[in-house]
Amino acid sequence: MKKSVKMLMAAAVAMMAVTGCSSGKPAETAAATTAATEAASSAAETAAESTAAATAGGDSYVIGIGQFAEHGSLDNCREGFLEGLAEEGIVEGQNLTVMYENAQADGGTSAQIVDNFIAKKADLICAIATPMAQSAYSAAKKDGIPVIFTAVTDPILAELANADGTPVGEITGTSDKLPVEKQLEMIRAILPDAKTIGIMYSTSEINSVSAIEEYKAAAPNYGFEIVESGISSTADIPLAADSLVEKVDCINNLTDNTVVSSLPVILDKAAKKNIPVFGSEVEQVKIGCLATVGLDYVDLGIQTGKMAAQVLKGEKKASEMNFEVIKEESFYGNNKVAENLGITIPEDLASSAAELFDEISAE
Repeated sequence: MKKSVKMLMAAAVAMMAVTGCSSGKPAETAAATTAATEAASSAAETAAESTAAATAGGDSYVIGIGQFAEHGSLDNCREGFLEGLAEEGIVEGQNLTVMYENAQADGGTSAQIVDNFIAKKADLICAIATPMAQSAYSAAKKDGIPVIFTAVTDPILAELANADGTPVGEITGTSDKLPVEKQLEMIRAILPDAKTIGIMYSTSEINSVSAIEEYKAAAPNYGFEIVESGISSTADIPLAADSLVEKVDCINNLTDNTVVSSLPVILDKAAKKNIPVFGSEVEQVKIGCLATVGLDYVDLGIQTGKMAAQVLKGEKKASEMNFEVIKEESFYGNNKVAENLGITIPEDLASSAAELFDEISAE
């Protein structure tokens, strides 16, 4: 029963109390009548306010946010997503209830998280990162629950969108597609003598498979050879990193969720060999990557939240909205890392930087 209806019933009960106070002493009757009248008035006013709020757009929503892994860029997506919803008047704790769960980079857990959201009748599921988006759409489509994804590098290859960018069903969102050409151009500017770039990636993440192929195709245009190292789990990363740092002039990190979750391990092993590591977004630069040309994941999340708000409010269906890509990437650099490596960031990059960091932060 809605709150306003309950309050109206309370007002009615109070009024009944007023009319039923005829027995007893006059003073007692008058006092009871006054108290009952005040209670009825208060209940009626509160009920009216509640009804007015509902009439003025007081709908409430329940959403599930499933995040594939625990690391800075995906955390920023989640923060931005809620910020984007709030900018559209959908605010957690007011008219929004949020269920949040993290799969800790495990595919099986991703599926369980989505099943839980469905069982709890979520109005919408926000899926952060490709594996979570795939799990969410696979499970939610039979119930017609819309899915809004973010941090999905290649929605088409992940079969979350058609070749023309249109949705495959009640699913849409935002892509964090890497600016591959600009990243390679930046690496060449910082390391003019480098020949080999090492890239570690998870063979089970379709977004990483797509990105590695794009890098391999573009690298020769900048005089680079890509040395790839595929891993299947975080347990493979220490040995893979040990092998990779012996073969390359630098390492370039993708948006691979399994790899990013263990980025401190890679940074530590690379630092011991004086090998620069380039990131794919700002959070990676903060914790020890030398530089990146990448996007701001909070902004990506905000854009996603605004799309979700349209769906929740009934303004559009997810199936009517093509996925979107942020194209305003920026340069970020870490002066402390450059100093440790004995590298100078070129002035033209430094002067155009969205931000330069003078320390290495703990993740």
